Formats: sequence, C-alpha cells, structure tokens
Amino acid sequence: MKLLVTALTLLGLLISGCTSSTPAKPDEVSVYYYGNRSGSGSGSGTGSGNDGAGSQAIATARPAAVSAVVPTDGQGPPGVPTIVYFDYDSFVVKPEFQSIVAAHAKFLIANPDRKVLLEGHTDQRGGSEYNLALGQKRAEAVRKSLTLQGTADGQLEPVSLGKEKPASTEASEKGYALNRRVEFRYR
Repeated sequence: MKLLVTALTLLGLLISGCTSSTPAKPDEVSVYYYGNRSGSGSGSGTGSGNDGAGSQAIATARPAAVSAVVPTDGQGPPGVPTIVYFDYDSFVVKPEFQSIVAAHAKFLIANPDRKVLLEGHTDQRGGSEYNLALGQKRAEAVRKSLTLQGTADGQLEPVSLGKEKPASTEASEKGYALNRRVEFRYR
C-alpha cells in the first residue's frame, strides 16, 4: 500500500511538473530589439526608441507586421511606426510602407523646425562596402519619397550604417528581413 501511495505521489508530482506555467521558448519568432539605443533615446543604434514598455518586442516573420507595433520615440508623429522595411537587395519603398512615409512627411511639413536622420540598414550578407552603398540607397529612396510629398530637403539627412547595427542576429530569412530597413531618428 505504501508503495502504491508513493508511486501515485511521484506520478502526481511528475504530471504537475509537466504542466507548469513556464512558457515554452518561441521557435517561430525573431526577437527584435528596439531598446538598444544609447543615452537619452536620441542616439544611434537599432530600432526606434523605448517608450518605457520594455526593451524588446517579439516580431513575426513578416516585418510589415512588426512595423505596426513598433513604438515611436516620442519625437515623431504619435503612433506612427519609425521603420520601413525593404526586400532583399532592393532600395524600392514597398507599397505597404507608403502610408508610413506619408505620415512622416505630413508631420515634417507641419513641423518645419524638426529634422530627421534616415538610417539605412542592410542584412549581414555581402561585403561592407556593398552594404554601405545599399543602405545609403535605401535612405535616399525614403528621402525622395518624403520630398515628393512636400517635405523640405533640409529637414532630411540620409545616412547608411550598412550591416553594422543589425536589429536581429538570427541567421535566417526572418532575421535578415528585420535588418533590411530605414529607421527614422528625429532630432
């Protein structure tokens, strides 16, 4: 009888341990860090600022879905994502990001004293020189979209960081997609 009680107790402990409340590690997500900025939140680095909600957000495989939840740094248009993503080896602003660019253009037109740094980024693949040039082309493409909508060119500063500041270190298409971006940094 004692053996049966002990066996049932151990079985109960084993079952309760298997159903603990510890969440499983996500295997289908990439972690996108947007809180890696230095200083007061106006420095460089990855992402778009820390709104006090934490230093990381979970991103799904589609960067477009990520951009909908990325907080602004409080200096740009409220509630508007501060990242535009690009396809592999491309510097064409995709149609799904035109509304984000338009919102930033509207904000900059309404606030002519504001300036924004447009940081072009690439994924880790390819040489440093190539990626610096591609990052610059991406930043210039966003600048051109903004100026075509009426933003003064003097408010915009396109720069390239190439592959030097990745948003994700995951060596997969999901991770690479998070790194192909332009970030708006208001000053």
